[in-house]
Amino acid sequence: LYGHRNDVEGYARALEEADEGLGQIMELLEEGDLLLVTADHGCDPGFPGTDHTREYAPVLAFGRRARRGINLGTRNTLADIAQTMAENFGFQMPMGKSFLKEISAK
Repeated sequence: LYGHRNDVEGYARALEEADEGLGQIMELLEEGDLLLVTADHGCDPGFPGTDHTREYAPVLAFGRRARRGINLGTRNTLADIAQTMAENFGFQMPMGKSFLKEISAK
């Protein structure tokens, strides 16, 4: 919404609102819950033009049993997120590489 419109201030406000909302969601998570947050693409609101400006989508993982500060690096596919979610629920997807073990507390 704001990135495609080159609205830096609106983008910053939206990030602050999202951050506050995520904090509220995180407080509600129970012991075995896992929260994965991502996007379909990146878009820098300060970059000239209105097209997508980044090739990679961010992914944040949070859970009471998840390790903090883990760098998942650059993944090969968004299917890695789906595979991680599937593994968390005891299933397997036909594509993607799970990063559940990387983020799980030992």
